Amino acid sequence: MSTRWIAGNQARLLENGEEFFPAVFAAIGAAEREVIVETFILFEDKVGLQLRDALVQAARRGVRVDLMVDGFGSSDLSADYIAELAAAGVRLRSFDPASRILGMRFNVLRRMHRKLVIVDGVRAFVGGINYSADHLADFGPLAKQDYAVELQGPVVADIHRFAISAIRAQDGDDGRPGQGDVERPSAAAGDVAALFVTRDNLEHRNDIERHYRAAIRSARKSVLIANAYFFPGYLLLRQLRRAARRGVQVRLILQGEPDMPIAKAAASLLYGHLQRAGVEIHEYCKRPLHGKVAVVDDDWSTIGSSNLDPLSLSLNLEANVVLRDAAFAATLRTRLEHLIANECRRVAPLPTSRWAWWEELTSTVLFHVLRRFPVWASRLPTHMPKLHLATAESACGHQHQHQPQSDAR
Repeated sequence: MSTRWIAGNQARLLENGEEFFPAVFAAIGAAEREVIVETFILFEDKVGLQLRDALVQAARRGVRVDLMVDGFGSSDLSADYIAELAAAGVRLRSFDPASRILGMRFNVLRRMHRKLVIVDGVRAFVGGINYSADHLADFGPLAKQDYAVELQGPVVADIHRFAISAIRAQDGDDGRPGQGDVERPSAAAGDVAALFVTRDNLEHRNDIERHYRAAIRSARKSVLIANAYFFPGYLLLRQLRRAARRGVQVRLILQGEPDMPIAKAAASLLYGHLQRAGVEIHEYCKRPLHGKVAVVDDDWSTIGSSNLDPLSLSLNLEANVVLRDAAFAATLRTRLEHLIANECRRVAPLPTSRWAWWEELTSTVLFHVLRRFPVWASRLPTHMPKLHLATAESACGHQHQHQPQSDAR
């Protein structure tokens, strides 16, 4: 687990597409040398068209532009969309795409789930927001609730180096910065200490989860987690229970109106076990929750792409930023407590019944299964994913516009 805290950063919380998209598009519009974007989902809707236009304009004025999308989450970009990017000089790469079989997509495992933007090596965005109109309130009842952070300062250099390596190592070079890359130290921009933490299937299999566990283990007053897809492993569940039992206020904000009903069904299997230890569970009911954030005590917080479920913790490629700053933590906590007070319902613990022994037994079995999930996940089908540089010709099988109701992570 990385312990290299980087001081001197500035962090700004961005809530939902209304705050996130204008900030990202303005940063791209001001780019002078380089733009790197990674996203799980890019839909060809009004948001995706805005992103395309911003990247095309940047490329046409001489900015080096790299865009990486996931081959599962962004599988239906049209040939025209891709051709316009390519004609402007944007390098669009698809992470491990696969053809449909009988209209179905089976390349669901080990996805590139990160959401990153780096501009000129001095400004970065990290979070859970995809490029789709369902992150805007005017999408309607299925609009998602989500968060990201805008960063300036020395930590951006770490994010920038990572993004260059991730995108270009499979282009046939060694992944190191080359001509045209922005590689310069960033001056101090604020008082925030930050860590950029990733998860992969090679050297960093559980780094994000370990940072969560370490923060919960050291908590003295409060733990507040908002997470869309909650079905974590045994060790993280144990730390949540232990924190609550030693008097820490532990609150979870989970989906009450899920875009994927199975997510709520899975999480609800854990409610009784957590509540018996004193954990409070609140279901967000205004619209689908898509956030992946947490605040612990007065100054620890995290924002990123990682859910607390088997896909994110054991299979997908993820990226979070961990922050040490009382002001930022207070801002995030205030936003989350607003949800609890106004847009959530607290799940009441079920009364003790004569079947409590059976519930405890089934919980014990479930948690021993969870305890082993990193092991069984590592045995699922694996391969070395490849990045594919997209061209208009390669998009001939992807003519239909994606509908935003499907992939939600």
